[in-house]
Amino acid sequence: MHQQLTDQWRDAPTQDLIQFVLTNFHEKHRQQFPELIQLARKIESVHNDHQECPVGLADLLTEMSNELESHMMKEEQILFPMLAGGIYPSGPIAVMEEEHGEHDVMLAKLAQLTRDGKAPHGACGSWIMLYEGTQELIHDLQQHIALENEVLFREPQAVPQHGKDFCCGSCQ
Repeated sequence: MHQQLTDQWRDAPTQDLIQFVLTNFHEKHRQQFPELIQLARKIESVHNDHQECPVGLADLLTEMSNELESHMMKEEQILFPMLAGGIYPSGPIAVMEEEHGEHDVMLAKLAQLTRDGKAPHGACGSWIMLYEGTQELIHDLQQHIALENEVLFREPQAVPQHGKDFCCGSCQ
């Protein structure tokens, strides 16, 4: 599924891809986290006596939200403007890719804590909504990371220019 999205955007103009990431991922994540954190706090409070209660989920989501917000701000303020200008700085890109690896670790913890989105038998509607929301977040963030790592952060290959100013190199 991630491959389909990355293939779809592979030849798109960088500015278009940046706008897609901002709209479909950055804005969406900023909406997802507060709702999920609120639901997690509710479930942890109301169902704290249930053996399958996801104790620590609200804290994990809060940590993830804080880390991701810091990451997205660096992209928005520093890296994306550079990429839009045709500059592909290896240092900042390496930092973002390293942070993506850290996000992947947190996503694995999230999946484990929510039992891969499988709410316990007889769970209330809020618990089910929470787990559905965490599954959507995991999916969205994985797509987001794949799109940036595999497409946005890769410098476009130079297209050979054919015409009167083109030199194949053999005449020099």
